[in-house]
Amino acid sequence: MRLMALDIGDRRIGVAVSDPSKTLATSLQVVRRRSDEADVSAIASLVEEYDVEKIIVGHPLQMDGTAGEQARRVEAYAERLREAVRVPIILRDEGFSTVRAREMMIEAGTKQKDRRTRIDAVAAAVILQDYLDSLREEKARVPWEETTR
Repeated sequence: MRLMALDIGDRRIGVAVSDPSKTLATSLQVVRRRSDEADVSAIASLVEEYDVEKIIVGHPLQMDGTAGEQARRVEAYAERLREAVRVPIILRDEGFSTVRAREMMIEAGTKQKDRRTRIDAVAAAVILQDYLDSLREEKARVPWEETTR
C-alpha cells in the first residue's frame, strides 16, 4: 500500500505517490482540471491503480495560519474526493511547496518548458516527502522515560 499527495490548483492537480515502504515520494503526473466529476474520477483511478491507503492534500494556508479562499476551495474539493475514494484524506500545510519544487527543478537543470508542465506534480512530491519524513521522525523518537531505564 502507498500514500498519495495532491497539490490542488484551479487549473491543475499535481499527483505524487510513495514507494510501498513509504520512504520515498515520487512525482507521478499532472491532472488538468476539467470538471469536479472528471477530476475526482481521474484521482480515484490512480488511487486504485497504485493501491493507495491515504491521501495527503496540500492545504494552502495563509502566512498567519488561517484558511483563505483558496484553502476553502481545497477543503471543499478534498471532501468531495473523500466521498468518492473512501480512503482517509489528510490536509497538510503545503508550506511553499511550489517554490521549493521550482528551486529543486532549477538545481536539477530542468528546462523551463518542462518545469511548467511538471511543477505541480513535483510540488505534490515535496508535500508527500515532508509528510513521510515527519512519520519517520515520530517513529525515531524514544520517550525520555524509556532512555533512562
